[in-house]
Order: sequence, then structure tokens, then C-alpha cells
Amino acid sequence: MALDNPAFARNSAFSQQGAVAGAQDLSAQQLQEMYNQPATPPAGETMAIDTTIQKSVAGFGLLLVGAAIGWVTVQSLPFLWIGAGIVGFVLALVNTFKREPSPALILAYAGVQGVFVGGISAWYEMSFGGGIVAQAVIATLVVVGVTLALFASGKIRASKKATKIFLIAMVGYLVFSLVNFGLILFGATDDPWGLRGQDIFGIPLGLIIGVFVVIMAAYSLVLDFDFIQQGVRNRAPKKYEWMGVFGIMVTVIWLYLEILRMLAIMQSSD
Repeated sequence: MALDNPAFARNSAFSQQGAVAGAQDLSAQQLQEMYNQPATPPAGETMAIDTTIQKSVAGFGLLLVGAAIGWVTVQSLPFLWIGAGIVGFVLALVNTFKREPSPALILAYAGVQGVFVGGISAWYEMSFGGGIVAQAVIATLVVVGVTLALFASGKIRASKKATKIFLIAMVGYLVFSLVNFGLILFGATDDPWGLRGQDIFGIPLGLIIGVFVVIMAAYSLVLDFDFIQQGVRNRAPKKYEWMGVFGIMVTVIWLYLEILRMLAIMQSSD
């Protein structure tokens, strides 16, 4: 029977004393909507902060293992990290559009993307030197740490207006990146950074855009933290912890690569 559904059991109108009276006060559409609500998972099977952190540590640990492989093989297997970047991009799309989170695919993304991150980091280090990778890692950790601290203290929160602006900015940035890549690919510009290397009042455009992208990445982290917080508050199924982990990993990798590029542009413009 419909009244056996846990969605009804959670509603006071369907207590033993008020089931009949409550049902009479509700329309057929309301009854159907309540019947269609998913049952709340039992305690211990819902999202939790501590287990999400544990899974995040596991994901980033696997990413670091992949990064070590990409770093040491950047010269002996120069195309390994490029291939890993392509595979990682495909896995990112699969995980993004998959309706149900898959721990195996998310961990596969972490490992493969780690190889790409390690390889391109080694390339940047060999090309620009000066401890550029260490600087990028420290800067990334600082941005993530500050964002997390501000979010935990309640000083910054996700909002509909800010999210709308963020999405518009993301579309604009993606269009710019595609156009810039096309200009470099087809030789329309001699600058290895493309439009990013053009100066505006003596400052490379890549640095100006990079600052805004770092701010965008920080807000993306806020959205990731908010997703996890809302999932815990609403007692979402435990499997969605992996979606939180995936979101944080994608954002942190994006943030790190952008900071790495900014540092390289700074050094090449000196």
C-alpha cells in the first residue's frame, strides 16, 4: 500500500493517530508526490563529513602516485602524460554526466589525471626552472586552505546570483581558451602563450585573466563544499560522497594548473 512507503511514515499526518484525517486533507497530487519521494537511507548509509574527507585523501593520494609516475617518465616516455591528459579529460566528462557516481571511475580519473599533472609539472620545471612547481603547489594549498577556512567560518557562501555570474564567466573563459588555442595551433600568433602573452599596460593578459580564474576556482571550491554540506544536512545516500570528492579534485587540479601557467608567464615576461 502507498501508506507503507517511508516517505509517508516520516510525515506526521500519517502517524497512527492522524493517518486518515491527514490523508483527507491532502490532494491526490500531493499524495502522489509524497509517495514518489525516495526513502531516507538508514543511519550510517548517508553522507558524512569524516568519510568524505577519508575518500578525498584516498583520491588525492592516488593522484600523487600518478603524478610521481608522470614526473619520472616525462623524458623517457614523453607522450605518456599527454595521452593521460586526453584519457583524464574523457573520464572527467564521463564522471560529470554520469547519473550515479562510480568510485572506480573517479579513482581512475585521479590516477590518470595524476600522470598528466606530474608530466606537465616536470615540463614546466625543465622549461622555466626556479622551483616553479613548488611555488604553484604552495600557492594552491594556500588558496584551498583560505577558501575552506572562510567557508567553515560562514564568511563566504554559495548564492544563486554569484553562481549565475560564475557560470557566465566560465563560459566566457572556455570560449577565450578555445579561441586562444586555435590561434596558437594555426600559427596566427608568434607568442607561445597566444593572447595570454599580449601586454595590457605592461601586464601580460594571461596574468590578468589568471587572477580572475583563481577567484573563479575558489568559488568553485565553495560550490563543492556547499554540495557536501547540503548532502550531509539532507542525509543524501553515502555514494554521493564520491561526487563531492570528484568535484574537489577537478577544481584543485584546475586551480593548480592555472597558477602554474601564471608563474610561467611571469618568468617568461621578465
